[in-house]
Amino acid sequence: MSKTSRTRSKVRLSRALGVALTPKAARAMEKRPYAPGQHGRTRRKTDSDFAVRLREKQRLRAQYGLREKQLRIVFEEARRTAGLTGENLVELLEMRLDALVLRAGFARTTAQARQMVVHRHILVDGKIVDRPSFRVKPGQQIHVKPRSEEREMFQVAAAGGHAEVLPPVPGYLSVEVDKLQAVLTRRPKRAEVPIQCDVQLVVEYYAAR
Repeated sequence: MSKTSRTRSKVRLSRALGVALTPKAARAMEKRPYAPGQHGRTRRKTDSDFAVRLREKQRLRAQYGLREKQLRIVFEEARRTAGLTGENLVELLEMRLDALVLRAGFARTTAQARQMVVHRHILVDGKIVDRPSFRVKPGQQIHVKPRSEEREMFQVAAAGGHAEVLPPVPGYLSVEVDKLQAVLTRRPKRAEVPIQCDVQLVVEYYAAR
């Protein structure tokens, strides 16, 4: 799939789910705040409970760029963890390395953050980690590999070039963007995580499966 096709696909998916997955999708949704397709403007019939829960689960998946199997595995871990399953789920997802690279402002999109990790540009406590799903622990430092800092994409990030398209840095991250360094200071809390999702509906979706 070409880059143009991938971009178009993200825009359509964003409009279908009602959540901007990329900065370009956000601009497109401002101009066309309705679902894609010839019937996108027309009012839909009332969705079933299943459809509502399914769409919310898809929204969560899309915002983290996960496959169904990946999300299900994290859900099962969240269910076994003490506390509210929905809040646990988001907190565990937010501790993924690719998610924190995005929140720190090193990348512009989830896809770019994942690419940075896979291409071995990101260090955790001084060691290369190339798994986007790597779970960062509180106190660990995330930073860009010194040899990669001169690349244009990281120079843009270090200059704060993504600040206009990303949410403010959440309270669980301490970031020195000019140094391309960040520390996860504590476990995230659901209320601080900048995603659009009713996690209780996600829990209900999986509970019924």
